[in-house]
Amino acid sequence: MFGRLTSRLQKSLEQFARKTFTEQNMAQTLKEIRNALLEADVAFTVVDPFIQSVQDEAKGQSIEKHLSPSQALVKIVNDKLTALMGEANAPLALNTQPPAVILMAGLQGSGKTTSSAKLAKLLIEEGKKVYTVSCDVYRPAAMEQLHSVSDQVGATYIEADPKDTPENIARQALDKARLAQADVLIVDTAGRLHIDADMMGEIKVLHQAVKPIETLFVVDGMTGQDAAQTAKAFHEALPLTGVVVTKLDGDARGGAILSIRQITGKPVKFIGVGEKMEALERFHPERMASRILGMGDMLSLIEEMEKKIDRTQAEKLAKKIEKGKGFDLEDFRNQLIQMNNMGGLGGLMDKLPGMSQIPDAVKAQANDGVTRKMLAIINSMTPKERRFPAIIKGSRKKRIALGSGTEIQDVNRLLKQFTQMQKMMKRMAGGGMNKMMRQMKNMLPPNTFS
Repeated sequence: MFGRLTSRLQKSLEQFARKTFTEQNMAQTLKEIRNALLEADVAFTVVDPFIQSVQDEAKGQSIEKHLSPSQALVKIVNDKLTALMGEANAPLALNTQPPAVILMAGLQGSGKTTSSAKLAKLLIEEGKKVYTVSCDVYRPAAMEQLHSVSDQVGATYIEADPKDTPENIARQALDKARLAQADVLIVDTAGRLHIDADMMGEIKVLHQAVKPIETLFVVDGMTGQDAAQTAKAFHEALPLTGVVVTKLDGDARGGAILSIRQITGKPVKFIGVGEKMEALERFHPERMASRILGMGDMLSLIEEMEKKIDRTQAEKLAKKIEKGKGFDLEDFRNQLIQMNNMGGLGGLMDKLPGMSQIPDAVKAQANDGVTRKMLAIINSMTPKERRFPAIIKGSRKKRIALGSGTEIQDVNRLLKQFTQMQKMMKRMAGGGMNKMMRQMKNMLPPNTFS
């Protein structure tokens, strides 16, 4: 997420740290930060006031004794980025007579239907009884899609006649949800390829029919500052309460996240960070600012670990590590599955501090495709082979490779990696963690992280 923007900002701030503190050097660094933001497709009307505010604060601030000028600048940029995106998380306002209606609006292809299901899952996990309905009578299979993903997450989908009007569908769904004593009704609406009068007219009628407590605009994060302008157009037609920015697991440049609040006056409430149904996160501006500056997001990582890690399996593994024996391929498989549940390698690396400093060649090797291949190989093994990997020889390797759609070399590579991990576990058991870390550091090329 925001890899290039993070890299550019870090480089500018690091260069400033190596220079003598002068107003000229400060001006040059701010110019580089401005260019990085514009390249990330942040709206021009947002960038210049932002840079001016950083400059004004830097000039007017007496630097704290424990901070160097460069550290002070990083703190100012971090604070201003946080303020730009809204200071703090803006929660859903669901304190109303149930069912609380959430209306999802946006252009076609922005991810409204998937986001509706992801939001339903998140609310169900909080103990809410959630119903969903699709008012998209235009897109082929739109209703079937919402029905399918609603079933996946455990939400109740309300069937509707595609020949009926969107307004009637919404009214009837609200009556059914009220009768069923649902806590929340999520209404998915039709999108268009572009903003038009018919689309705006229809969604205004829908809004009037169900009177939602939340009207969320769903926007594709890949569209940069255009996303913010589209959100503004919707807000002029509808009383939006918040924004959901999707597809931030891809090559999003950051323009949408950094522009929306300033252009629309409405907060980003959620971000979509993957295709899985659990890949919807509440948006925390202060955490996003930290991630953009390459300082990681440990709070979100800890929250994910608390929600998604199987404590029983974790305790079992901890005992094996403590004893220094018993770690097998079944344990390895469980760790890979839990890592995938937390967003895969990419999701973990994005939240860890300093990951932007790792060379691209190293990042390219640590991809989720490798994890999926490893899981496929282990899944093709018998329970006995997972417990006793030493028995996996020629004919077994051939069968495992065939069953997993991989090559024998891939099986050999996994077994070698597993053997190395077993050795590492034994060192950890022997109290040799510090020694192991020194050895790992010595294995890396010189200046890898400098």
